[in-house]
Amino acid sequence: MRQVFLDHQSTTPVLPEVLAAMTPYFSGRFGAPASLHHFGLEAREALEKAREQIAALINAESPERILFTSGGTESANLAVKGGSLARQRDGKHIVVSATEHLSVLNSVEAMTQAGFTHAKVGVDFRGIINPADVEAALTDETVLLCVHQVNHEIGAIQPIAEIGRLARARGVPLFVDAVASGGWHPIDVQAMGASFLSLSPHRFYGPKGVGILYRNPRARLVGIQHGGSQEGGWRAGTENVPAIVGAGVAAEIAQRELAQRRTQTAELQARLWRGLETRIPHIQLNGPPLGPERISTNLNVSAEFVEGEGLLLLCDMQGVAVGSGPACLNKALKISHVLEAIGLDGGLARGNVVMSPGRENTTEEMDYALDVFERVVTKLRGMSPMWDEFQRGRIASVIK
Repeated sequence: MRQVFLDHQSTTPVLPEVLAAMTPYFSGRFGAPASLHHFGLEAREALEKAREQIAALINAESPERILFTSGGTESANLAVKGGSLARQRDGKHIVVSATEHLSVLNSVEAMTQAGFTHAKVGVDFRGIINPADVEAALTDETVLLCVHQVNHEIGAIQPIAEIGRLARARGVPLFVDAVASGGWHPIDVQAMGASFLSLSPHRFYGPKGVGILYRNPRARLVGIQHGGSQEGGWRAGTENVPAIVGAGVAAEIAQRELAQRRTQTAELQARLWRGLETRIPHIQLNGPPLGPERISTNLNVSAEFVEGEGLLLLCDMQGVAVGSGPACLNKALKISHVLEAIGLDGGLARGNVVMSPGRENTTEEMDYALDVFERVVTKLRGMSPMWDEFQRGRIASVIK
């Protein structure tokens, strides 16, 4: 049976070059970066090289702007909590978009419980933020604005440069969650006016267990993890040297391959969607249409009268791995806040899956995935009382 991985939005395999670069730091070059002997020096030099590689990927002012954490979630926590606490004498108000990742939304909620207030900015039916709504939500007390570059669930690309200009004009630091875009979409922290920006290397062929937070030289930040003086005092704890080395190599490869990756995944994305809408009736694309408003690694679709969990499991049994909403919600069996924010019908929201192509996928794999998906939808609808009722004309489709 063929194995086709179409869940690159959740994670990616570590590239051979990345693994090869990491391996020596598990054994022969095992020193701790804080140590003064030559083993420590080797580790420190490895960290500095990785900072250079990552800074180049996002056009940071200098490698010194790069901080290492344990993952994208910790980076978001540090940016939201550390960024707002550092400016609490100026105000205690945070503005956040309604479709942020839960690591951001829950961090904002934690700050609210600590005495801050916040305002949520909604999105349109595509999942795109109107910069005018952001401007209206900012106040003289706002100390942080949180807006992602690309939505982690529906692939919507936000007008982040325009939002950044608004933030600069009001003197409000901007935190950009770029976990869904890093390694797949151009990032320029200087052009977007980001005060903070987070990345997760395992989303672009790097290892798990390492995260990145960019900090603008003018942005104030306090550490939220207490201990030693690692990472300039902003993130205590011995650095994960092998993973950081791997993150740097993954960033260097991503920068080199970015144009090729975007072209390839856009072609695969288009092939998938053309096949789905041609072969499967009553299916809907959620979020922006394919093109400049949607990242090329995301297809969020809903097959009406079918449950997304059943779709995912039966596809997996036939060798096709797809995603079903964000991983942090799968166990909770809840409808995603992102799909609620764009006003998606509840039945369609429960029937959605995410197909996310990557650099190693082929057109033949897309065709195989289409065959499997069509068979699975047909099988599940054959067992669905609602599909039967629809066929008899007793209920109507909600897809327009």
